[in-house]
Amino acid sequence: MSASGGKKAILAALTANAGIAVAKFIGAFITGSASMMAEGVHSVADTSNQGLLLFGQRAAAKDADELHQFGYGRNRYFYSFVVALVLFTLGSVFAIYEGIHKVQHPEELNQPMVAVVILVIAIGLETYSFLTAVRESRPLKGNASWWQFIRNSRSPELPVVLLEDAGALIGLVLALGGVGLTMITGDPIFDGIGTLSIGVLLGIIAIVLIIEMKSLLIGEGATAEQGRAIRENLVDGTKITSLIHLKTQYMGPDEMLVAAKVALAPNLGIADVAEAIDAAEMRVRTAVPTARLIYLEPDLYRVK
Repeated sequence: MSASGGKKAILAALTANAGIAVAKFIGAFITGSASMMAEGVHSVADTSNQGLLLFGQRAAAKDADELHQFGYGRNRYFYSFVVALVLFTLGSVFAIYEGIHKVQHPEELNQPMVAVVILVIAIGLETYSFLTAVRESRPLKGNASWWQFIRNSRSPELPVVLLEDAGALIGLVLALGGVGLTMITGDPIFDGIGTLSIGVLLGIIAIVLIIEMKSLLIGEGATAEQGRAIRENLVDGTKITSLIHLKTQYMGPDEMLVAAKVALAPNLGIADVAEAIDAAEMRVRTAVPTARLIYLEPDLYRVK
């Protein structure tokens, strides 16, 4: 799934953010709003990030070769990690810098209603993008909470888009609040405060993504549910009597490596051992479809 569902959410986010970025920069140029400028840079970062996610999916689809014998699936983790870095450097750092500058040196806004109209339209477009990501994520999320989905998902794109879109919506509300308070009070310092708040928000989201993508990039194993399913299906109680040890690792979002040492019943012939191993692999792949690479080591001496 993850590639097709993720791609739909990415394309929706890319389309929305590209249009929003142009509108925000026009609004920032007309009004002089720092919040609008920060949001424009935020949208550029998001648009670039969606392009990186699509590129990562394409790079991950390359066939395995002699140099990368387990394939290129981790490209999706790598480019998702780059996305988090871009969000932090281009989005958060710029907004914090601009916010501090505008708080220290407030500037009057020109035609602030232009900014309000653009921000309201942007909220509508971002809501569409966010709801698309939510809809595509529900089948994978199951009964888990959204935070558990973001923490435990082995497919990086949907959690990235979800967090980006959520951050974009909150950021738009903060920008609208900054511009609105400036209009109401006549004090442009609120525009700077809104900009600074956007920067802090983006920094928090970027750090969460950096931590999660780093963990996936260096290699995560099966989820707790998948681990239980693998253990239950490796042992049949007749030819394979017990599991001695098990190691798993995701080579990419759609491909897991399973390596296990299993204890066999005594007095099995070579043909019986081969049959038991093949049957165990089939059971595991049926229960956990992402377990595509399975290496089982039989032990004839440790029987329980």
